[in-house]
Amino acid sequence: MIEGLVAGRVWSSAERRVDKAGRPYCVAKLRVLGADSEGVLVNLIAFDTDVCDSLLRTHEGDAISVTGALTPKVWTDKQGISKPALDMVAHRILRMGDGQHFD
Repeated sequence: MIEGLVAGRVWSSAERRVDKAGRPYCVAKLRVLGADSEGVLVNLIAFDTDVCDSLLRTHEGDAISVTGALTPKVWTDKQGISKPALDMVAHRILRMGDGQHFD
C-alpha cells in the first residue's frame, strides 16, 4: 500500500452503501490523466463519514484531489487489453478551483 495524492475528475458519482455489519461507506470513480489520453481509473472507497459526505457533494466531471492509501491494480477491457487502475481508501478530499477543503 502506498500513501498518495491523486488529482482528476469524478468519473462516476459517489454512492453510499452499507456493509454486512451495517456500517456505511461510499464508493466513486476518479479519472486521472496520465501520459496517454485514456488516463487511469481510481476506484475510491471512503469509510470516514465526513469524507463520504464530501464525495457525495461531488458530481461527474468535478475536478478533485484525493489523498489516501493506494493499491495498484490491472483490469482487462472487453477487447482483452490489460489496463492499469488504482484502488484508493480516501482520507481527505480537496475540490479544485475554489480552494474548498473537505475532510
